[in-house]
Amino acid sequence: MTAWFLKKMKGQTPSLLAALLTGMNMTEAEVKTIELEYREGDVVLEGYFAVPDDLDGAKRPGILLIHDWTGLQEFSRQRAEQLAGLGYVVFAADVYGKGVRPKTPRECGVQAGIYRKDRALFRRRLNAALEILKSHDNCDGGKLGAIGYCFGGTGVIELLRSGADVDGVVSFHGGLDSPNPEDGRHIKGKILVLHGADDPSISPENIEAFIAEMNRWKVDWQMISYSGAVHSFTKPKAGNNPASGSAYHALADKRSWQHMKMFFIEIFGENASSRIRRN
Repeated sequence: MTAWFLKKMKGQTPSLLAALLTGMNMTEAEVKTIELEYREGDVVLEGYFAVPDDLDGAKRPGILLIHDWTGLQEFSRQRAEQLAGLGYVVFAADVYGKGVRPKTPRECGVQAGIYRKDRALFRRRLNAALEILKSHDNCDGGKLGAIGYCFGGTGVIELLRSGADVDGVVSFHGGLDSPNPEDGRHIKGKILVLHGADDPSISPENIEAFIAEMNRWKVDWQMISYSGAVHSFTKPKAGNNPASGSAYHALADKRSWQHMKMFFIEIFGENASSRIRRN
């Protein structure tokens, strides 16, 4: 990781370099993390790398993680670290921009709405993050995946609709609307949708439109629905009141993580990494 880090930091100010070095730490026995500034156009973004610490020059499949509507905060960082613990090189994208971290549902809705309305902008932000992931010395650019939660679950499908060369994506309780069905023709990778069967935010019409788009363009897709689960079923901070429409569901959270791991083993192969584990 050191050579890659120094290469990315070339030309940066000493204060920024010091700040980033301070931010590099061991989050678990086998994972290193670092915050990294990057750009999409003139906008400064700040993503989060989580990488196995014993790579020694080895290449591993890369996973792009797209945050939910709260932005790149604690939940996304934890998930990035979990993925890195499985053996992947993981980059958690920052769609909103450095320092843009909504604190209330209203602020989250405003930020997410910008990109839901402007899919071209959304796709540019996603592809900018994908390029950062691919630039890592230990990322195998021929083996790429992406996962996303809620807003990010919509995002990973938009990433494929943009024509990105990604082998497969996993959408956790993501939006399934299909505003530009013709863009399904650009999809190259496989899709796994992990859905709360009782999620009130995803209409039957959205699901039907998604399925129609995927089938029309002969996309390899799967959808698993978890009984009793509503929106945000992977997030403990969503609470435990399903009647609100968003709530944590421990069993759906566990099952969806296992389904994601099986999906990546399928597309990358059992031997893609000696560190990738089923447990």
